[in-house]
Amino acid sequence: MKIGIIGSGVVAQTLGTKLIELGHDVALGTRDPAKLDEKKNMAGSLREWLGQVKNKGKVLSFKDTGAHGELLLNATHGQVSVEALQMAGAAQVGSKVLIDLANELDFSKGMPPGVLASHERCVAERIQSAFPNLRVVKSLNTVAATVMVNPKGLKDGDHTIFVAGNDGDAKAKVSNLLKSFGWVDILDLGPLSAARGPEMYVAMWVRLYGALQNGNINIKVQG
Repeated sequence: MKIGIIGSGVVAQTLGTKLIELGHDVALGTRDPAKLDEKKNMAGSLREWLGQVKNKGKVLSFKDTGAHGELLLNATHGQVSVEALQMAGAAQVGSKVLIDLANELDFSKGMPPGVLASHERCVAERIQSAFPNLRVVKSLNTVAATVMVNPKGLKDGDHTIFVAGNDGDAKAKVSNLLKSFGWVDILDLGPLSAARGPEMYVAMWVRLYGALQNGNINIKVQG
């Protein structure tokens, strides 16, 4: 499958590597694809990433990445997600599925960062409102990048990942992709308005990370 990842930091690079390993045709989108040697958010440069994936991936502009992907992933900072997707031409790409992984974190007062999500402020809903043609599914924002692509590395995968979205077929497509990563416990929270919950949960995740000094963490939901 052709997959376009809007973003080029540690989450985008980690997901891109995994998706390439699984045989997908992956493009990472960045504002200036000519700047391959700049260090990215908590990650190496895009030239280093291309070397790691043996040049099996592509680094393109946001717009070309939006056109490339049959499936799109938003791996940008939540504060700039709508802007980045506007640059990707998300209003013109048709009814593609977009997996939104973004969180809004405020580092202005240092660590730990503040989490801006609330019942009135939700990245996924803002994206869906700005691009009604997209089929937005919220997922993977509640775990670190390493756990996203290797859930079995933590408790042999016995923990929960969430999906939320308004389109059942889109959620099924996303769930199948999650299963290819090794996820087994996939909990459908319902419509996209439920994405407020996982986005607000990140405030707890930040505190767990601080207490444990380890990002290899997740929760298990049992009824």
